[in-house]
Amino acid sequence: MKSSLLSQAGVTHQVFGRPYNFRYQTQQEHLARDVRRALAVLGELPDMIYSGEQCHGNQIAYADGMSGESFIIGRQFSETDGLITDKPGVALMIKFADCTPLVFYDPVKQVLACVHSGWRGTVQHIAANAVERMTRDFGCVLSDILVYVGPSIDQAHYEVGPEVYDAFASVGSRDQYFQPQGDKYRLSMVDANVAILRQLGFQSSQLDICRASTVTDPTLHSARQEGPAYGLNALIAMLPTI
Repeated sequence: MKSSLLSQAGVTHQVFGRPYNFRYQTQQEHLARDVRRALAVLGELPDMIYSGEQCHGNQIAYADGMSGESFIIGRQFSETDGLITDKPGVALMIKFADCTPLVFYDPVKQVLACVHSGWRGTVQHIAANAVERMTRDFGCVLSDILVYVGPSIDQAHYEVGPEVYDAFASVGSRDQYFQPQGDKYRLSMVDANVAILRQLGFQSSQLDICRASTVTDPTLHSARQEGPAYGLNALIAMLPTI
């Protein structure tokens, strides 16, 4: 699974689901095997691959090939849900089951950011944090940035309580992505992220929105569908080689 927008821009990337499993807690040494297999499919071997010890926060770390800690494969940042780089040859890997992976790419400044946006990270404005890092630290201009909103759980299968609805008060535009369902709600994480991106100033031509559902697509892992032993998908992306 790929983004046509990113592909046209020359970004090496792909979403990997079944039969791969990128969940370190259950895979242990098998994780390295699956990452290597995924990179072989990707067709371009990086000098370094980065991941985060994701915690549903809004921390974004700079991956320069030397930062972070040594991991079973590549390097890793603790308590980190977003990665950013301006280094060709550095691959960024975001893991997800039902949460939303986002990729931000500036073809002018050659900056790439990938984030894991669960509902907690979303209300902590992780997408806005990625854009801020790109503009502040690398001189990117918002109108140059392309965004891929990857697959996640669909609204029909994502029931949440009123506390989640209340948490999105600071985000705004809740009626665009919440549907009341008795004393609970159905949440569209894709539309929540799109609403946030539009609030930031992104235009439709800058967005590639994937509507594939982790629950209904048999090629993807879903925590809600698989239960405690769920597997993790991964989105791996690299800057174009110029």
